[in-house]
Amino acid sequence: MKDLATIVKKAFYIARTGRPGPVLIDLPKDVQIATTEFKYPETVDIRGYKPTVGGHPKQVEKAISLLLEAKKPVIYVGGGVILGNAAEELTKLAQLLNAPVTTTLMGLGAFPEDDPLSLGLLGMHGTYYANMAVSHCDLLIAVGARFDDRVTGKIASFAPHAQIIHIDVDPTSIKKNVRVDLPIVGDVKDVLKQLLKVLAGQAEKAATFQKQIVPWLQEIDAWKAKHPMTYKSSTSVIKPQLVIQKLRELSKPDAIVSTDVGQHQMWTAQFFKFNRPRTLLSSGGLGTMGFGLPAAMGAQAAFPKRQVIVVCGDGGFQMNMQELATLVQNRLPVKICILNNNFLGMVRQWQELFFDKRYSQTCMELPIDFIKLAEAFGAKGFQATKPEEVEAVIKKGFATPGPVIMEFKVAREEKVLPMVPAGASLTEMVLAS
Repeated sequence: MKDLATIVKKAFYIARTGRPGPVLIDLPKDVQIATTEFKYPETVDIRGYKPTVGGHPKQVEKAISLLLEAKKPVIYVGGGVILGNAAEELTKLAQLLNAPVTTTLMGLGAFPEDDPLSLGLLGMHGTYYANMAVSHCDLLIAVGARFDDRVTGKIASFAPHAQIIHIDVDPTSIKKNVRVDLPIVGDVKDVLKQLLKVLAGQAEKAATFQKQIVPWLQEIDAWKAKHPMTYKSSTSVIKPQLVIQKLRELSKPDAIVSTDVGQHQMWTAQFFKFNRPRTLLSSGGLGTMGFGLPAAMGAQAAFPKRQVIVVCGDGGFQMNMQELATLVQNRLPVKICILNNNFLGMVRQWQELFFDKRYSQTCMELPIDFIKLAEAFGAKGFQATKPEEVEAVIKKGFATPGPVIMEFKVAREEKVLPMVPAGASLTEMVLAS
């Protein structure tokens, strides 16, 4: 019992430093009911846990040399930039160099997607131009990213022409999945500051670098023009991408968006256009259906004055729809957007594309009235069944006090595209159905 205060301090120290993450404290029953004088220590020292903060100066200098020699650079950004509160430094570096930036799902918001240098999402459901840029670059600067399989596709053909610089606070993540030519172990915020400081003293070289990559930026612009991130619009059925675009258009700039897992998650990543860090909450590689609503509840409780939106499918919403009671009881005005296609959409998409439409346990033709469900819990509900109703429903939902369900009956067999099939290279994208 006398060690409890120190253990709590150590747990929070581990959770907030190095690579931030959850820490379990096991409290046996006898400790829970015992009493003691609580003295919280100001500092703790944990043997074996000494996270590196600053990058090695020589590695930083080598990185600058490689960078300024590059003619086709790409900055590849992961969730570590968000966790490390390094979005400002990352944006300064990209804009100083005029270098293109692509992000992972967990890195969305680290670099403003309305910036001309943004390539958007990378990987399995990434943009055509992001995947092509990574596949043709001569230098890839990975910042706080882990090269997971949804990003790399076939590893043997990932960034085949590039030298790779990998900046990460966790040394076990470096060289784990792909070869790395120059590792820099350190907190991304501190390392980016070091890079900016060195570049500040090489203004003439930085200016030359900007000129030498102009043809590269023009090549990327041609890819953007050839295959922009778009979809086939419809006047008869609601396209889910339209709903996401309207949510972005009508929501506040600092709105927090959470998602479940599936097609709606990818459409949100592709079309919402995140411009600020910590505005997207997603379970990432955990793939947790039902994550969106509880995450939104937590965000709304933490930021009661900010707009919080959860985007989910009709399948994922049913996993935690009882939490409507929690929203109503605690007066949490979360706005719930349900993209209802009566399918477990992402699994259905794979069954369609790779298993000859042998649909198994993905069709959900259930007569669920989500509007009545909202009203049963004391919330409000609005539904759109036609494209021309989408904007009105969103406006009404945002303007209504308290928790609201906004249900959109979307095109049933709409697919998330582009798509890189499992085991394929990033250049082997399915662009149209």
